[in-house]
Amino acid sequence: QVQLVESGGGLVQAGGSLRLSCAASGRTFSPYRMGWFRQAPGKEREFVATINWSGGSTTYANSAKGRFTISRDNAKNTMYLQMNSLKPEDTAAYYCAAKDLVAASYEYWGQGTQVTVSS
Repeated sequence: QVQLVESGGGLVQAGGSLRLSCAASGRTFSPYRMGWFRQAPGKEREFVATINWSGGSTTYANSAKGRFTISRDNAKNTMYLQMNSLKPEDTAAYYCAAKDLVAASYEYWGQGTQVTVSS
């Protein structure tokens, strides 16, 4: 089992920046892929970014490319999402997730952190 706790959300003006963190605990000695997802009110949860175990491979949703940067520090069991040039449409609850390398889908989820971008 892996427990995930997000932090760093808040209220920011359009054009501003936030850095989200996701702290992992529990069975953190196994390699796993991690990712960020978000869900806005009335909308389905959507993929934002993912990073492999070493941090050498990342993938972003089109909406995040060029503005968001995903990273991880395995020594601290923590993943980050640096969000720059935020837009009102980025307003959502952001969730971190993790899965074992052989798992077909994300198995572990955090409770979410709210990001609100005002215009």
